[in-house]
Amino acid sequence: MNRTDGLVRRVKARDTESNGGSSSSAANHADQEDNKVDKEDEMEDCDSKETRLTLMEEVLLLGLKDKEGYTSFWNDCISSGLRGCILIELGLRGRIELERAGMRRKGLCTRKIILKSDTPTGDVLLDEALKHIKETCPPETIQSWIEYLSGETWNPLKIRYQLKNVRERLAKNLVEKGVLTTEKQNFLLFDMTTHPLTDNVIKCRLVKKIQDAVLTKWVNDPQRIGKRMLALILLAHASDVLENAFAPLNDDDYELAMRRVRELLDLDFETESSKSNANEVIWAVFAAFTK
Repeated sequence: MNRTDGLVRRVKARDTESNGGSSSSAANHADQEDNKVDKEDEMEDCDSKETRLTLMEEVLLLGLKDKEGYTSFWNDCISSGLRGCILIELGLRGRIELERAGMRRKGLCTRKIILKSDTPTGDVLLDEALKHIKETCPPETIQSWIEYLSGETWNPLKIRYQLKNVRERLAKNLVEKGVLTTEKQNFLLFDMTTHPLTDNVIKCRLVKKIQDAVLTKWVNDPQRIGKRMLALILLAHASDVLENAFAPLNDDDYELAMRRVRELLDLDFETESSKSNANEVIWAVFAAFTK
């Protein structure tokens, strides 16, 4: 099987006109960040033929019931969790960053998101969020953006920032990648579009990747865990879908996995974000979900 089978390729828009040194530099930096993210993905999946998924798609896939093709009706966390995924993806791809802490050393939750590059990512959801961030002045915090993108704000002027039908749009991406299929199910009073699993191999690899990260490949230093894997574990927890990855484990491994996840949740996110090579956006999103 070719690695690119069923894969929707990322299309990176590049400037064809000269817009000055600063915009060209920002675009080049964004391309470098995209390439770095691609290489990190390849290192994590170097022994598999896995279709490349975004953080949003991975979290949704964990939350979907395999045969039924929809998320639990009782899960009220996944909506905001997916918005956190979007912000971290933009941070990993070099599109956004946090404002400088300054002399008074502002906390992660009070620092604003700053646009680093407006170069399109090629992903519709990411680019939609990026456009909102670009157009917002003055800048807003991570917590505010999670609320705006989720539509959970009392400010009527911010309702336009809501990203609508995120789960359905992500599910359609997974259908295009050959992971899910589309069906109609009748629920007595209404019909609902569902997306049952069609490629169990992809989900099994995702589950095993998470299990291995907290069991066989565990390291005590979170800075040595891949940024995407660290984000996936904590965002899956924030979205209340991490349990689905650990459910197949035996009792001893389950307890060990959950204990190690709790160790990550108990970290001082402010301290971790100040370490060299840390991505502050990642830790700010974690702080927003655990405060």
